[in-house]
Amino acid sequence: MEENQKAFIEKQYLGRDYVRISIRMVLAVFCFGAYYLSGSQDQNAELFLVVGFGILIGSVVMMFILHFKTTVYNKSIILDGIWTTKMVKIDLNSIVKVESVPYSSYIINNPVYNLHQKGTIHFYAGGKDAVRLTDRDGLNYIIGTHRQTELELSIKGEMKK
Repeated sequence: MEENQKAFIEKQYLGRDYVRISIRMVLAVFCFGAYYLSGSQDQNAELFLVVGFGILIGSVVMMFILHFKTTVYNKSIILDGIWTTKMVKIDLNSIVKVESVPYSSYIINNPVYNLHQKGTIHFYAGGKDAVRLTDRDGLNYIIGTHRQTELELSIKGEMKK
């Protein structure tokens, strides 16, 4: 494998988490149901229709908004976020432990990028799986992913180089 060839690339989008899609669709169906039941006679009924279509259009737009991109290459992990976020580079030479873990025990988790909380730095867009990295100083990085095994193997492979 070439020195600059990327071992792993994953793009995670803001609106593609199934739990959040389900919530938005239930809200849209509620709005359309309220519009139908009100008989579409007054302005309030039209407001339900507009809000329902707004939720659907917003949901489709969010499916194409990149939350962050994870790239593993050249003995480092690069996490590049949306718009105003700073790129985060994790040097794999300082990592002492790599393990696959569930991201959280909660059903619904908020998407986060570079969230520092209790000695752990979180990167998450959706899904249930994550990879935990521990560096020499005891700092933990939790990177949420949809391809947990691939990410873990590519990190371990890059560390061996």
